[in-house]
Amino acid sequence: MSWGEGTAGRAMTLIGRARAIGLAATMAMALVMPAAAQPFTGATGSSAPMSIGPGSAPPSASLAAPGSFDAPRPPGNIPVPVAPLPPPAQVERPPAHIPPPMAAPSVPAGQVALYLSARFGREQPHIPGGLVWRVYPERPDPTGAMRLIREDKTAAPTMLLAPGSYIVHASIGQAKAVKKVQLRADTVRETLDIPAGGIRIEGKVGDARIPSGQIHFDIYQGSQFEPGDKRPMLQNVTIGEMLVVPEGTYHIVSHYGDGNAVVRSDIRVQAARVTDVTVTHRAAIITLKLVTTKGGEALANTQWSVLTPGGDVIKESIGAFPRVVLAEGEYRVIARNEGRSFQHDFNVVTGVDSEIAVVAQ
Repeated sequence: MSWGEGTAGRAMTLIGRARAIGLAATMAMALVMPAAAQPFTGATGSSAPMSIGPGSAPPSASLAAPGSFDAPRPPGNIPVPVAPLPPPAQVERPPAHIPPPMAAPSVPAGQVALYLSARFGREQPHIPGGLVWRVYPERPDPTGAMRLIREDKTAAPTMLLAPGSYIVHASIGQAKAVKKVQLRADTVRETLDIPAGGIRIEGKVGDARIPSGQIHFDIYQGSQFEPGDKRPMLQNVTIGEMLVVPEGTYHIVSHYGDGNAVVRSDIRVQAARVTDVTVTHRAAIITLKLVTTKGGEALANTQWSVLTPGGDVIKESIGAFPRVVLAEGEYRVIARNEGRSFQHDFNVVTGVDSEIAVVAQ
């Protein structure tokens, strides 16, 4: 073999190794890419694709960048052929274990198999969890009651029923769908559309997040500007709680503390999306105390009344160091102790928690 032939052989070997390295790099990049994660944002009134049920991404999940990959490089300037990657949302991580396909249940004579599933709307994937299924006969019994025949809480149940007409009811959170199903001799597959979305709420004062336990929310259907007496659909909702509701317009009443720090907000919920809502309060925490001299000890068993400049009572309490959350503005406090009354005017500035000392003079 000549020198030229040896050199050509070594070059071909290097090219082959380079191609193998390029293919390995491509596979490694595909493995470290996450599978179609659902982004969630914390901006006021923002929305993101909805993911509910086992295996759904946590609220803070986002599409991560691929991890670093240090692949060995061939010597010289031999190009490394690398296959183009599809967009990140289309790359799927291969499962660690692929379960065998489930065998169809054997159907006894005189019964029909009913396969059920639900989705948040057309062109949406099946809901993976959180569903409650109920099956009723088409007609009520002689007493006028709808007798429950079956109930199931799996995502996609299979029910064996006698031929006939049934009412299938599917619910998730506050949303539901109802469908009439006719069973004859053949297996029936039904997918119910539940046009619903999610709501997740938090509260802030300026840039500071209000801790859980200091704030709660009530949710009403429709806009706050629509006429009529409305009852809350949900009450005492806490921070970060995921609520599933039918798509539509809602208004949120946010209560920060037990004073007058109340904010109302209208939102729009879209099907198959989570709407993250941040309610911003203009308020502060005020601590009250009655002292005989400036800098002195607080007097116990003091009765307190916090009023607006117009005389409306905001908060009443008894104690040496009562705390109250007040909306930004002007106030008057009256302290009563041992038959004597003392008053003091003060201002509340957003985000400035302060102590108000009333001198008993």
